[in-house]
Amino acid sequence: MAGRYIGLMSGTSLDGVDGVLAHLDGDAVQVQAHVACAFDPALRQELLALNSPGPNELHRAALAGNGVARAYADVVQRLLQATGLQPADVAAIGAHGQTVRHQPLAFDGVGYTLQLINPSLLAELVGIDVIADFRSRDLAAGGQGAPLVPAFHQAVFGGDAAALAVLNLGGISNLSVLPGRGHGGAILGFDCGPGNALLDMWCQRHRGQPYDAGGAWAASGTVVPGLLAALCAEPYLALPPPKSTGRDLFHPGWLDAHLAAWPGLAPADVQATLAAFTAEACVQAVRRHAPAARRLVVCGGGAFNDDLMQRLQAGLPTLAVQSSQGLGLPPQQVEAAAFAWLASRTRERLSGNLASVTGARGPRILGATYPA
Repeated sequence: MAGRYIGLMSGTSLDGVDGVLAHLDGDAVQVQAHVACAFDPALRQELLALNSPGPNELHRAALAGNGVARAYADVVQRLLQATGLQPADVAAIGAHGQTVRHQPLAFDGVGYTLQLINPSLLAELVGIDVIADFRSRDLAAGGQGAPLVPAFHQAVFGGDAAALAVLNLGGISNLSVLPGRGHGGAILGFDCGPGNALLDMWCQRHRGQPYDAGGAWAASGTVVPGLLAALCAEPYLALPPPKSTGRDLFHPGWLDAHLAAWPGLAPADVQATLAAFTAEACVQAVRRHAPAARRLVVCGGGAFNDDLMQRLQAGLPTLAVQSSQGLGLPPQQVEAAAFAWLASRTRERLSGNLASVTGARGPRILGATYPA
């Protein structure tokens, strides 16, 4: 069923909310407007703090969910203003929420994944049906609940006959392996390791800037081989898919524990090593799981990091490493567009997950609907 949908995404990088208003007709996606808004600093700090155990978490998480809903509502209003549309012109909103914990299959065999948002408040504020909580249904079916974007990557990028790899460089990096039209074989997808999360954290700690623009600071440093080897020995990287991760693993304490063995390093050299680690984790994932691919399409904020893109190209010399911009969908719009697409799938009672990606027992309709 064709219609207009809004997709809203705030990723692990915690840089804010990306929203798109798109016209969808089957798998055809035409983005009509894109808005990006940074989180209020106090809300961002609270969301970051809620990634770790702390006092009064239920109370704080509930209020933070309200804050995320208000931030999302602001983006929706800006999208409507940019297009001159009314709430009644939009079929539904796909709202991801802000992940603060991700523990699939842990503890009791099901585990949990927690994306903070108050979908009822968002529906109340904007007057549009809201579809949220996309990941829990996949977990209930024995899956990882992530990544969910490979099905969308296949829909919008997977029309070529040749195999293709799509790398999303958000706070965490995730890879989609698309086998190519007519080749058969399952679509694969999994989280490779850290994307921008550690790079941004280190830049904020030592330079007071939200991120390393263009990777210029990392490019000014020198990679420390011993530290790089220690980071690359992280057991998660060697696990076979399906697998997913987040700040639960790649957090400041994880890095600080490694740095304790390397006192006195120049901060720029640490940044260079983190960039090399981020790229190497992705390079190894492509080599192992996408050997037939001849192109690596990069989306997410990391696509604007020139240093990181150069490291990827150097590690994959036989592949063309390119931004998703060249395929008609700018890097910052891809994930938000994916959740607009997933919302349309939910509304039409079609599955949104891929069992070959998440390990779920089969296809499932994702998300819960909060009517306007």
